[in-house]
Amino acid sequence: MRKTLLSLNAAIFIVAAAFSVPTVGPAYAASEIKYVVNNVPVTNYDIQRRAAFLKLQRKKGNLTKLAADDMIDQTLKQGEMRRLNIRMADTEVDAAYARFAKSNKMTPAQLNGVLDKAGVTAQHFKDYIRTQLGWNRVLSARFRAQGGTMSEQDAVRRMLQDGGNKPSATEYVLQQVIFVVPASERGSMGKRKKEAEAMRQRFTSCESTREFAKGLIDVTVRDLGRVLAPELPGDWAEQIKATKIGGATPVRETDRGVEFIGICRTREVSDDRVAKSVFQAEGSEDDQAGELDKKYMTELRERAKITER
Repeated sequence: MRKTLLSLNAAIFIVAAAFSVPTVGPAYAASEIKYVVNNVPVTNYDIQRRAAFLKLQRKKGNLTKLAADDMIDQTLKQGEMRRLNIRMADTEVDAAYARFAKSNKMTPAQLNGVLDKAGVTAQHFKDYIRTQLGWNRVLSARFRAQGGTMSEQDAVRRMLQDGGNKPSATEYVLQQVIFVVPASERGSMGKRKKEAEAMRQRFTSCESTREFAKGLIDVTVRDLGRVLAPELPGDWAEQIKATKIGGATPVRETDRGVEFIGICRTREVSDDRVAKSVFQAEGSEDDQAGELDKKYMTELRERAKITER
């Protein structure tokens, strides 16, 4: 979904207040299991961290109960992510953490201090971020599987509402370069990143990529074809838009290994396909997002085995 239902903005707290939050007492000497969710334990330590997080967000009510429900839902989401083989790279989580810190006028180190002082801890917040990012991918996959797209009739109706004007959008021709790293060899990521960076720096056009890849082991070059700006994958969109024609995005780790995307060429287009894409990105998916998330979580809870200790 273009505008993620469960954005990190939902976690934003009032930073000025966060600095004045009294330091939370020491953690439990021994972590005690409070719930077992599909054979995965949820401990009182987990719940304590989440309760502190909710307090930072100025949530009201029984924070311990709300935190327990939150952690049960998070465990269910993580289980569904594993089932669908959706994994978020540490670099993606760290980048989101840094963006969150910047949006609150802090460095990551300063944010670490705020979270530690409040009893949340940076690791707990990063686990939350990892789950939110992955869950958005789960929802997007479910949305696509259910045929959740705007019809041509809807696009025409929207254009008529806007006075018959067709919107325009940038169309990108992209090429993806993947330095494959098997899960069992993730310790060699550093070496592969250097190889990928060396190739990225040589990138000048999509015509020469395969020639550069000759002789390199486990390197895949994929032509992604024409992609409209509203249809760019959310985790790549900002980097692609910031890269000039004939350039390549920064190298990043993914669940496939190490990769970058080359920008072959771009052009501005305006037609029915663009109208449908632009209008859909402006919110037609999000109109259904809340309902989809609620229904999905209801299904997961109904199928789950949740035991309170």
